[in-house]
Amino acid sequence: MEAILEVNQLTRSFGGVVAISRLSFALEKGVVLGIIGPNGAGKTTLFNLISGFLKPDSGTIRFQKKELTRLKPYKIVNLGIARTFQIVKPFKELTVLQNVLIPCFSDRVLANDPGQILPLSRDKLSPTDRAMALLGEVGLADKKDQLAKELSHGELRLLDIARALTTKPELLLLDEPFSGLSQQESQGLLRILRNLIEKGQTTVLIEHKLRELIQLAQRILVLNFGEKLAEGTPGEILRDEKVIRAYLGHGWN
Repeated sequence: MEAILEVNQLTRSFGGVVAISRLSFALEKGVVLGIIGPNGAGKTTLFNLISGFLKPDSGTIRFQKKELTRLKPYKIVNLGIARTFQIVKPFKELTVLQNVLIPCFSDRVLANDPGQILPLSRDKLSPTDRAMALLGEVGLADKKDQLAKELSHGELRLLDIARALTTKPELLLLDEPFSGLSQQESQGLLRILRNLIEKGQTTVLIEHKLRELIQLAQRILVLNFGEKLAEGTPGEILRDEKVIRAYLGHGWN
């Protein structure tokens, strides 16, 4: 199967610190890739490079054969890549519904058949109806009139995912979506993400909670000091001695 995302010899430094070093990997359409590694391994820097918030020192990123490395973030969104963030930053003084409505007016949404916006529907819907359908998918429909600043940490995570899904991205980047969630909240998020994945959503997922990650990812990429330490299936990665020494530790499970 042809790769939807191709990263080749990607390098990015901050002063004298190399955050990403000659990193190469490819992602096929419909695959869920998990990214793990110690704090400071370069995981979020990689997301910032793919989504256009940072520019690489060298190397290339291609999405569906299009070069991304010099594009602004909004142009990358309109090509079909959306992301969430480690620290959720909603429009705090707007309602939950208004937060999800804003990306409904992106060029990507307006230029395409409205029936292609929602993962679960092909009906032509108004922006408000589309936003409400997405809030329903993540379990926040009853919070639509609440200000974003009033949401709990777990609800903010769900709002961030709903906002990312509004443009029906072909590639979804999730930065530690399970961080800070209770076990009950994690189980709810697992159900939501499995539903998306079953419908073919190509996803890259940074996560420290390995028990949740291995329930979703088909492949795992391990970063260490900005370099690729290992890549393979979850079973291969969890048995890899290099990964155990650098990150997992013996007896992690």
